[in-house]
Formats: sequence, C-alpha cells, structure tokens
Amino acid sequence: MIADLLKEVFWSLSGNKVRSGLTILGIVIGIASVITMVSIGQGAQSSIETSIESIGSNLIIIRPGAQRSGAVSAGAGSAQTMTAEDAVAIKDEIPGVKAVAPEVSRRYQVTAKGTNTNTQVTGTVPEYADIRNIKMDIGSFIANSQVLSSMKIAILGSAARDELFGVNADPMGKSIRIKNVDFEVVGVALAKGGSGFQNPDDLIYIPLTSAQHFLSGDNFVTNIGVAAEDQNSITAVQQGISELLLKRHNISDSAEADFSIMNQADIIETASSITSTFTILLSSIAGISLLVGGIGIMNMMLTTVTERTREIGLRKAVGARKIYINLQFLTEAVALTFFGGVMGIILGWVGSQIVTEFTGLVTLISPSSIFMAFGVSAGVGIIFGFYPARRAANLSPIEALRYE
Repeated sequence: MIADLLKEVFWSLSGNKVRSGLTILGIVIGIASVITMVSIGQGAQSSIETSIESIGSNLIIIRPGAQRSGAVSAGAGSAQTMTAEDAVAIKDEIPGVKAVAPEVSRRYQVTAKGTNTNTQVTGTVPEYADIRNIKMDIGSFIANSQVLSSMKIAILGSAARDELFGVNADPMGKSIRIKNVDFEVVGVALAKGGSGFQNPDDLIYIPLTSAQHFLSGDNFVTNIGVAAEDQNSITAVQQGISELLLKRHNISDSAEADFSIMNQADIIETASSITSTFTILLSSIAGISLLVGGIGIMNMMLTTVTERTREIGLRKAVGARKIYINLQFLTEAVALTFFGGVMGIILGWVGSQIVTEFTGLVTLISPSSIFMAFGVSAGVGIIFGFYPARRAANLSPIEALRYE
C-alpha cells in the first residue's frame, strides 16, 4: 500500500506542476524567512555576548544614578554622584578586589590633520588595561606618572586609528585635537573586533585627570570598573561595594542609592533577554508567511478533491477504504510541505550568508532552527491537509460517481 500511495502522490503532484510549484513556493518563502530571521537574532545574541565578555573578566561596573526594580533609571551613568575617591576607597577597603579603574567617558568630535571622527574618549588609569583586557599593538598604555601630571597623551583604538590616520598607519608621535586641546598619540591598542556604535576598537584613551581638567571640567566620574579576584568572589565584592558607597554617600536606605551596580553576568543576561525577544518577534513576523503558505496548501488540496471527485468515487466503489483515501490526500499535502521545507532551509542558509556578506551582521544557524523548520513544515502539511483529506474520504461513492 505504501508503494502505491507514493506513486499516486508523485503522479498527482507532477500532473499539476505549476500549481504544485506555486503552492510549494509559499512554504519555501515562509521557512526561509523564519530561518534567516532566527539566524540574525541568534547571531546578534552571540555577538553581543562575545563583546561583553571581551570587555573584561570578573567585571563589576558601578554607575552613578538611581536603580529601581532591578533596572537602571533614566539618566543613570550621566548623573554626577561618584568621584575617583570612591574608587580609591573600594580598592583600599573591599576584600577580594583585584583592580579598580574609574573612568570619564563621553563622545567628542576628534580631529587629526585633514581628518575627523566622532568617537568615545575615555579618561582612565593604568589599571583599566588589566580590567578591560586591553593589549597594546604599538606603544604603551597610560602610566601613573601621566595621570599624576595630567599629561596630554592619547592611546587610540585600532578603528579610531584607521579613521584618523588611515588603515594600519603609524600614528606614533602625531597629534589629535579633542575639544580644541591637542593630545600626542603614544600608543595603539590591539584590535578586539567589533562594529557599530559600541565598537570596542573605536575608542581613544587618555589619562583620567587630563579628561577631568581639559574636557569635562569637573572631578566626577561616569563609572567605576572593578575586577574581582575570581568568579566566586563577585557576589561578596558587589555587596561590599554597595555597603561602602551607601556609607560614603550618607544614604541609610539602599532603595535610595544614588548609584547602580551590575556585574558581567547581569549584563549578559539582560542583553540575551533583549535579543531573545527580538528573535521571537522577527520569527513571528516571518511565521505569518508560513500561515499563508498553509492556507495555500489547503486551498490547492480542496481544489484537487473537487477535480477528482469522480476518481474518488470510483476508487471507493471498487473497494478502496476510507483510510486509504484519507492517507492519499494527506500524504500529498505533507509531500508539498516537505519539499518546500527542504528548499526553504537551503534558501534560508543562502539568505543568512547574503546578510552577513552585504550588511556585516553576524548570523548563526543552529541545528535547532533546522529541526524546527522541518517540524513546522510537516505540521503545516498535516494541519492544513487534514480537512481536505477528510472531506475526500467522506465522499459518498454513489454521489461522487454522479458528480459532473
């Protein structure tokens, strides 16, 4: 029976090539859209997690600004409630702290001879390099003596170097201007890899005191980075920092804290949650085309049942059982979605590669998305093929044979 069933399905679908092809096309577009959208979402999540992990190890970030219900309120990070003295107190009084680096970060228009770029300028201290895993390509990072003397020197990220002086140029000893102040380039950081607004390579580092004296004009810091000695001590260090800052800022109720603390795991979890929601949204939108494709299959199968009414009647008259008729039309629907699913997976993979090639967005196709595509295509065939198959199986042989 199985061999006969497969032959019937083949001859039925090949007998109406154009109609079968158009029906399959709806499933192909739907599956390809879902796979491409999911790959973009998963790629974005992987890229964000890698970028966050690259900013440092066992990292705790303290930002000025109140925190409410686990989320930092508007303006956090731009408020002026923390100073470099808070960082010194954390380093001196909290056990389990490996390094502390206060920083002043803000975007500026930076110019060099004949070029300019808008990038983030970070004023910080030597410990920043250890906390944020910064390696030098040429030159050296900021030294304590340069911080104490407020020297006007700068270390460029690789992307900032390329923008200002040309790709892989040697900018050592040359001058850049930030807010009408000239800084001498004394080093270039090794590329970490990244893109977009928060590219970790599109940065310029200067001494903390230089940023405060020549750029921001005050003694406040925009955040403090703390590296715990190991993963197991992060929670204790974070709790100790919270208690110390509450005491230093004369705040008795932790709910009224004028700072917020997040560790690396919290940042990754938040970013993953956002990208997961984004992926679900994209795949849901793409899934609408699958619904349309399923309706197209049901429409085709109902048309096929109508066209083959006399054939169905003849089969039943010579002894074909209801289950055989049911299976025949249901198998046709599943076959359409199966072929559409295979072609959709191939097209989805190609689409993901095209997105990566022409937009620079990282895409990631996981085995789960491929299995999901097969499952969805089979499900669409069964769900939307069930009613036409049942209708064909329930036809009365006598009425079917008399059908014109």
